[in-house]
Amino acid sequence: MLELHWLKTFVTLARLEHFGKAANELHMTQPNVSLHIKQLEQTTRVKLIERNPFRLTQAGERLLRSAHNTLMELQSCQADLNAINDLCQGTMTIAASDIISRWLLIGPFQSFKTEFPGIDLTLLNTTSSQAADLVKSAKADLGFVMAQKESQPLHFTELKQVKWYALGNDLKAWQRGKVPSPQEAPTLILLGHDTRTRDLIDPALPELKLPEYRIMEVGSVDAQIDWAEAGFGIAIVPDFALHPKLNLQSSITPLPSFPSASLGYIVRQNQVLSKAIKKLLHWVDEEILQSPSVG
Repeated sequence: MLELHWLKTFVTLARLEHFGKAANELHMTQPNVSLHIKQLEQTTRVKLIERNPFRLTQAGERLLRSAHNTLMELQSCQADLNAINDLCQGTMTIAASDIISRWLLIGPFQSFKTEFPGIDLTLLNTTSSQAADLVKSAKADLGFVMAQKESQPLHFTELKQVKWYALGNDLKAWQRGKVPSPQEAPTLILLGHDTRTRDLIDPALPELKLPEYRIMEVGSVDAQIDWAEAGFGIAIVPDFALHPKLNLQSSITPLPSFPSASLGYIVRQNQVLSKAIKKLLHWVDEEILQSPSVG
């Protein structure tokens, strides 16, 4: 009989390819990691790994596929059982980008902690694609994403349509070609990896009708806004990024011709939503409705 803790040790070791690193991640001693692998090899009666250099044998590769699927399915099952039981204690894990979580989740999290004091909230700062992977593997109970297409094994629910704005002065002058010199052509500061929108924005840039422009990624929406406020160029930002910002000095220009995107949440297909998750989503809806308009 294969023990689940042996499989977990094996999967972790296969990913890290190092006994010491696996021991640290699993909060075990290195000899115990070796013991689990030895017990697994004795039970299966096949050699699973080569140690110098580290690599999985053919049998190890085969076991890894089954072990990974088994552990993921058990984790998903446990998450659904917790939801069915409506546990009042435990942990709820949410995956979202930094800008989405700060705009959308602070208020709902405060309400959540008041009504569900026994449930701890874990917030993972991720891109949309990373959030999807975490929800698929049941490592996150809920993911908030932008432009997430409907796909198995995930279910996407739209919360709002995202509109785009240009933040920065002198956009109209640049559009008319009135720049001091070619060396001072405007730089467009585009969204970085945290909201995964380069593929949405790039095809729309010709809509700005700039005679010349350069592109710089700065990694986060807050950084975009800071660079635009410093007069460096034009930041293309989603509407919700501007809601919490006070006393912006730069001009805000709506971009109605830019493609809209969807902001929403993802769960696993057929996932059982707990009372706590449903209540959190209710507060998120309220947070969106209460958000002020840009302009």
